[in-house]
Amino acid sequence: MQIATNKDLGTNIRIMRMKQITTNNKINEKVLYPELSYVITGILFSVHNELGQYAREKQYGDLIEKKFDEIKIPYKRELAISNTGNILDFIVEDEIILELKNTRILTKEHYRQIQNYLQQTQVKLGLLVNFRSKYLKPIRIIRIDSYNS
Repeated sequence: MQIATNKDLGTNIRIMRMKQITTNNKINEKVLYPELSYVITGILFSVHNELGQYAREKQYGDLIEKKFDEIKIPYKRELAISNTGNILDFIVEDEIILELKNTRILTKEHYRQIQNYLQQTQVKLGLLVNFRSKYLKPIRIIRIDSYNS
């Protein structure tokens, strides 16, 4: 039986970190818009920290808009989708739909709503955010492509 010394443990930890880095690089290749998503998520956390969990949806939207303007990220707010009557909260750089919610729990209808927005606009990625929760957890929604033969 061999007992690992501190030196051996340090080497193992270093090797494990290298494996994690390699794994993360492979994952990043498949993630849609990782840099933009990261920036948006940072803004969302900042807004949640400033306003807390009990502000109105419009207040969250106003502060997000202000932060987008500060760092010059192109966006469109409350964009109507053709003649469907649907209105997006935000579309950021024409690549990510940002849907804000302020409800106790997210339901299937919320997921279905953002999926419909993704289908109608042909955007690939949406972020669904519920500001009411104590700990903010933006949810990435990827457009489901329907293939008709």
